[in-house]
Amino acid sequence: MAETHSLQDLQQPTVSSKVFIQRDYSSGTICRFQTKFPSELESKIDKQQFEETIQTLNNLYAEAEKLGGKSYLEGCLACLTAYTVFLCMETHYEKVLKKIARYVKDQNEKIYAPRGLLLTDPIERGLRVVEVTIFEDRSIGSG
Repeated sequence: MAETHSLQDLQQPTVSSKVFIQRDYSSGTICRFQTKFPSELESKIDKQQFEETIQTLNNLYAEAEKLGGKSYLEGCLACLTAYTVFLCMETHYEKVLKKIARYVKDQNEKIYAPRGLLLTDPIERGLRVVEVTIFEDRSIGSG
């Protein structure tokens, strides 16, 4: 059975490798990541759990980029106030980015860290990739 870790344990461990989930441009330039399961993670995490995480991220980014009445109103208000309105309010996009950051943190605490993995928020990598860091398994003797 795999050794369990916490987020605090993963602050200074040895990095075994990194896996990068690339952007999926097949539907245009919308922010969407590939859901193909990387072979490097086969022994670390369930395929369905991984795909669910990536699909949720894709859905959240779709929500962030969705245009509607609220986005239109934000744009009009920004023009009317010479964009000073953004000094005292967050845009819909910023609110969803915070939601994504909370989701990634929650996934790390509950699913990824106990398996010796760390999911990096895509915004930290310029929305180009989802980075999954694989840490060295400490159940193997350090010798």
